[in-house]
Amino acid sequence: MVAAPCARRLARRSHSALLAALTVLLLQTLVVWNFSSLDSGAGERRGGAAAGGAEQPPPAPAPRRERRDLPAEPAAARGGGGGGGGGGGGRGPPARARGGGPRAPRAQQPASRGALAARALEPQPSPVITLETQDGYFSHRPKEKVRTDSNNENSVPKDFENVDNSNFAPRTQKQKHQPELTKKPPRGQKELLKRKREQEEKGRGRPSPGKGPNEVLPPGERVAVNGSRGKDAPRPPHARKSGGNSPEAKPDQPLRCDISGKEAISALSRSKSKHCRQEIGETYCRHKLGLLMPEKVTRLCPLEGKANKNVQWDEDSVEYMLANPSESPSWWSTAASRQLQRMFKAIYHKDHFYYIHVDKRSNYLHRQVLQFARQYSNVRVTPWRMATIWGGASLLSTYLQSMRDLLEMTDWPWDFFINLSAADYPIRTNDQLVAFLSRYRDMNFLKSHGRDNARFIRKQGLDRLFLECDAHMWRLGDRRIPEGIAVDGGSDWFLLNRKFVEYVTFSTDDLVTKMKQFYSYTLLPAESFFHTVLENSPHCDTMVDNNLRITNWNRKLGCKCQYKHIVDWCGCSPNDFKPQDFHRFQQTARPTFFARKFEAVVNQEIIGQLDYYLYGNYPAGTPGLRSYWENVYDEPDGIHSLSDVTLTLYHSFSRLGLRRAEASLRAPGESSCRYYPMGHPASVHLYFLADRFQGFLIKHHATNLAVSKLETLETWVMPKKVFKIASPPSDFGRLQFSEVGTDWDAKERLFRNFGGLLGPMDEPVGMQKWGKGPNVTVTVIWVDPVNIIAATYDILIESTAEFTHYKPPLNLPLRPGVWTVKILHHWVPVAETKFLVAPLTFSNRQPIKPEEALRLHNGPLRSAYMEQSFQSLNPVLSLPINPAQVEQARRNAASTGATLERWLDSLVGGMWTAMDICATGPSACPVMQTCSQTAWSSFSPDPKSELGAVKPDGRLR
Repeated sequence: MVAAPCARRLARRSHSALLAALTVLLLQTLVVWNFSSLDSGAGERRGGAAAGGAEQPPPAPAPRRERRDLPAEPAAARGGGGGGGGGGGGRGPPARARGGGPRAPRAQQPASRGALAARALEPQPSPVITLETQDGYFSHRPKEKVRTDSNNENSVPKDFENVDNSNFAPRTQKQKHQPELTKKPPRGQKELLKRKREQEEKGRGRPSPGKGPNEVLPPGERVAVNGSRGKDAPRPPHARKSGGNSPEAKPDQPLRCDISGKEAISALSRSKSKHCRQEIGETYCRHKLGLLMPEKVTRLCPLEGKANKNVQWDEDSVEYMLANPSESPSWWSTAASRQLQRMFKAIYHKDHFYYIHVDKRSNYLHRQVLQFARQYSNVRVTPWRMATIWGGASLLSTYLQSMRDLLEMTDWPWDFFINLSAADYPIRTNDQLVAFLSRYRDMNFLKSHGRDNARFIRKQGLDRLFLECDAHMWRLGDRRIPEGIAVDGGSDWFLLNRKFVEYVTFSTDDLVTKMKQFYSYTLLPAESFFHTVLENSPHCDTMVDNNLRITNWNRKLGCKCQYKHIVDWCGCSPNDFKPQDFHRFQQTARPTFFARKFEAVVNQEIIGQLDYYLYGNYPAGTPGLRSYWENVYDEPDGIHSLSDVTLTLYHSFSRLGLRRAEASLRAPGESSCRYYPMGHPASVHLYFLADRFQGFLIKHHATNLAVSKLETLETWVMPKKVFKIASPPSDFGRLQFSEVGTDWDAKERLFRNFGGLLGPMDEPVGMQKWGKGPNVTVTVIWVDPVNIIAATYDILIESTAEFTHYKPPLNLPLRPGVWTVKILHHWVPVAETKFLVAPLTFSNRQPIKPEEALRLHNGPLRSAYMEQSFQSLNPVLSLPINPAQVEQARRNAASTGATLERWLDSLVGGMWTAMDICATGPSACPVMQTCSQTAWSSFSPDPKSELGAVKPDGRLR
């Protein structure tokens, strides 16, 4: 009896503890997203890490894979789930970190197109959504081998989760799968949905560009938010409006829901802007409440199954011209200026129409296109520009707005819409294309995927919800494919006749309206939207399964998940054509008129071969045929478009050119060729000759000290050879070349950072090129400017390997100076290469301050590039650390102003050579050559890319 009160107190305490534990558990399994919290600082703090804020909600278990973020449905409609794929993905060569000497233990290395600004929110009714009658849907995604038979341009070879999904996991917490996703919506939400249905029946709102005059914007239509719309830009086909007078549609009272899907939470944790996080959350909630995606779409095709018209192909039969030829507009989204002009010159005819869109980020190119478009009445440039991204929904918006523009040009009587890019080139003449299309005026030419539809849907991610914002495609969860239609897709390069373009642009029928809504939240929408609409529309009998193009697919190289930084998915891209591919253009098995891709910075010879094949050789002695220039900076763009590294080195290159002028051009005792640098560089071009990078061409201003007048000069700097075979040479003969840089393109096997311009905060990649031979293991050693061994690792080189690359995880900043990468076989030197880490004279485009210089130029803390020290290898490799050298490096790190520039210029002069210098205008230096008279300058003649008057036959080439 004495123990009874203690027992009761113990029971009460246990009961209280149990209630507290249950409360904590409940809090751990829910993340409540309130949009209104984004509008206030306190709300954002409450959003915590799920919104990318500072505070983190408590962790929770990871969600189940079977079901993700589907619209709410009755519990009775749910069924069993399927399993998802596992990990794995593309890997580089095996590499092992090593240390402590030749016999030290080794640790295995881990494997390794814009949107428009928002339309003002307006009241808009919502469509009828019946949540209570939705069927259960589960995603079954078993592991599959990668297939290489797809013909679409950017086809997705494998589910992203079967690769490396670590970059897309929530940074702050794990989330448990929420059963609330499958519950009925609360009573209040059901009443709101009822009011939405009543409002939809009352009337329609005003039209938007990209849709018909009587077409209503569905409620989930979102605003593209990557800031690409100017004041004259069009509105996207779908822009979010607030709905009716319902309270939830007011901007200050947005939708609320529990964000419990791991993909949406991951997107929220990774997005950088508040606006994008709000877009993600609102899109997720609309989808979860069944307000975003159409459930059923009406098929309007009278045919059963998939129609595919056959066309006859006799190459000789297209040589003649019909009396009433077809006229076509070409639409471009462009890239390299001179390559675009050369392609335009090859396909131009006065009877056709050319409508050009230039990406909003390519201002230099836009100025060049505006300049040459003024010469021709049948060439126009879009008055609006978008910043499209790979796989982005904005590309479809760009196409639809371009189609609307062209249809509204009553003075352009065109017949076919043909989309091209600067990476395309014709493989048959303009006359042949016109003759062919004139025979098939009523056809639409699109290339289908060639797979079964279920597999295509999975691989293309059509059953996933995506949102484009912050120049990224965010994956937010699962969705259902609308019932009633057949989904199709393939290449996003096509030829569409005017009737179908009018239909897809202006139609307000159920099919077009709902497909525009569906594909506004789709990865790679242009690869499926037109195919699906055509196959299910009244025009379905006009489809030809051929887009009249050859695409250079090499999936072994092109499917490297190289777009993970801009899309939550793995995709593929075609390779560039090379001279050995020329025979493929002469095949006649099916009608083809264009090929892609071509890049002059990768290989210009193949473009020359095609050009000569179609139109004959240029006259003997024509200059510039083997040269190529590509602009990478232009003064009107401002120095904010440059990084501190490039701005620093461009200035140093300019000074290197002025020293050459003073040393090699002036006569003894004269000062007419002495210059003082003025201002920032005016322009920078990459220069290639015979498909080899020849360096940079820097146009810059300088004051001639003899006459005190400002002159504009152009300096050519070329990198010195830094790869060296060991002497005496090793018996090991497989290594052909080694290089260090950034922006490694595993598809084309080159560094996109031409010249290897590196600074202290860059993360360099080591690349090796190999010949055939037996399997071997080599050792790679990275040595900093004061002989500190920063990293060492082994690479297993298989007998068939051609290239290997690896980025060692070095602690930053890197010590400025000349680095060395040594390659050894059985600890016998094979070869070495050097690269420059440049000290910065600019920070945030302003002269660097002493404290910033010391922080960036003194190497990592305690000179430790990795956790493991490799100091014991210095004696083995005969790399002594000289204290005097270390002290000089410390003094250099503290230098600024003229002292810093002298240090930088001495390093640059050891790795680069000023090959020549010229004047763009009059010069007081009597021996200074004029740039237009040189063979190398960006002002040199370039007839292959220059556009002139239209010839009597209507062509330019």
